[in-house]
Amino acid sequence: MSEQSPTQNVDYGLRRGAAEPLLPASHAGLRARPSRAAVARRLVASVLIALSVLFADQITKSVAERYLMRVPDQSVQVMGDFARLTYVSNRGAAFGILQDRTVFFVVVGLVVVGVILASYRYFPVTSSVLNLALGLQLGGAVGNLIDRLRFGYVVDFIDVAIWPVFNLADSAIVVGVGILAFRLLRSSDVREP
Repeated sequence: MSEQSPTQNVDYGLRRGAAEPLLPASHAGLRARPSRAAVARRLVASVLIALSVLFADQITKSVAERYLMRVPDQSVQVMGDFARLTYVSNRGAAFGILQDRTVFFVVVGLVVVGVILASYRYFPVTSSVLNLALGLQLGGAVGNLIDRLRFGYVVDFIDVAIWPVFNLADSAIVVGVGILAFRLLRSSDVREP
């Protein structure tokens, strides 16, 4: 029996009950490019997560802006001096670096959103945990991008004594990156002999 060469047409379909596309033995360790239907399902799941993050982010920022600007020092204690709600117009990046670089941050935000969306087509992500991570990152990136386009700054309001003031979009991005990093580190540990 002759072995097929990598250039020959091979059926990359799914066997009933199989979780992964079938590949010839010569392609061991490789995965087929995901089908359009699989890409669409993953994209829909992540977009729903992203829309949930975006909705919660924009609502909380609107409430923070509406109410915190009216109080003295634009801050309200929640748990003493440890946790407060404090209105901040962040014209820079994390920790206040790169102030007043709105165009730069809009371009970076658009690139990040583009890379996340492109990843669904070009990377065979099948894990619901990775879809969650990408959805959180997408929703957070779009939430902060909307602020920069509307106001020229990002509305931050969660003030924890040991950290700079942030918002729900920032939290979603950090959690999404953390999940992604954990998955990548864990998968590389499994593959090493």
